[in-house]
Amino acid sequence: MPSALLHNIRDRLGRLFGPSTLITAAFIGPGTVTVCTLAGVNSGYTLLWALLFSMLATVVLQEMSARLGLVTGRGFAEAMREQIRQPLLRVLSMALVLAAIVIGNAAYEGGNIAGAALGLEELLFAATVDLGQLQISLAPLVIAAVAWLILASQSQILIQRFLLALVAVMSLVFISTALLARPDWSEILKGLLFPRADADELLTVVALIGTTVVPYNLFLHAALVSQKYRHRHQLAQLRLETATAVLIGGLISISIVITSAATLYGASNIGSAADMARQLQPLLGSWANGFLATGLFAAGISSAITAPLSAAYAARGILGWDDDLHSARMRRVWQAILLIGTLAASFGFNPVLIIQFAQVTNGILLPVIAAFLLLLMNRTALLGDLVNNRWQNLLGVMIVFVTLLIGWRSLNSVFGFF
Repeated sequence: MPSALLHNIRDRLGRLFGPSTLITAAFIGPGTVTVCTLAGVNSGYTLLWALLFSMLATVVLQEMSARLGLVTGRGFAEAMREQIRQPLLRVLSMALVLAAIVIGNAAYEGGNIAGAALGLEELLFAATVDLGQLQISLAPLVIAAVAWLILASQSQILIQRFLLALVAVMSLVFISTALLARPDWSEILKGLLFPRADADELLTVVALIGTTVVPYNLFLHAALVSQKYRHRHQLAQLRLETATAVLIGGLISISIVITSAATLYGASNIGSAADMARQLQPLLGSWANGFLATGLFAAGISSAITAPLSAAYAARGILGWDDDLHSARMRRVWQAILLIGTLAASFGFNPVLIIQFAQVTNGILLPVIAAFLLLLMNRTALLGDLVNNRWQNLLGVMIVFVTLLIGWRSLNSVFGFF
């Protein structure tokens, strides 16, 4: 193939895939596979509208985060620290970011490691160690060790690309299986366009939103954008890349719901990779278990790297550090997130429940983080003429309101506040 043609292909692909692709890779982890599978198993096609809403919300919010990174050359957390001058609001914003790091990222990390452990246990072993009344699973410790070595090394980009390739193959299989499973397309259309959910499905709705519109991705995206984009005239290309990556990720999530609804609807006791793998049998037959286990392992390792990284970048921004990833303070942040996630995944808790909890936590944090992002995106002193326009603000406010309402209703249905 002529070198000019190869260069042209690389240039065109480069316009579609960049920092935003890593954002999609972060949310297409074991949490997405698990939560979307459970949504299809328990609710059929009914909750597809939540994923459609999540895709649109992700495009809107990630575009804001990316635009912030392009114009200012800073991350979301740095902008919050510099722009919010009112003392009480500044302390509140810093506390919120730190809470998002500690609670959101740690819960998400627990889900990542638990999901990767599900895959590893299906592929190789499911050993445990008894310490008195405690039973510790060894698979999460192995996952954590691999993630730690990658984060501590200088070659994590190459390893991540290999793992992301495995996740991409898994994604293609889900899309293919969704087509081969002969789903009810009229029910799919109804599920996408007509929002409805029973009281006992509200936490699943929050989890579906939380597994797609991941709050820590808003911090990570702005920081990543400055590595590729440096000029305002690149904004159109950045928007195209962001929309492409999110839409691909959303299609994968929708395909998982469709596949599980068409093949597993009404099943009970979905608690392992083998249980979830049954939805792939129309395409893969006896290979389904091994394939899904490999995909969960790859997705979990990849996401287990991304969550501590974003926590370290967010901490650097909100606390005003001028450190690189391998400085002592940055290492302490990502090591703490990795440790908390490992402990959550190791002490005998149901891994599917851990993953669900992580997505619900993210869904509850989302409206507050999004509200702070909206506040910054209307600062002329920060963004000049690239502040939010009327339609962007309207969409942003709608996203905050809808996620706040769903989150409140889901918590109310569980705890009975009123």
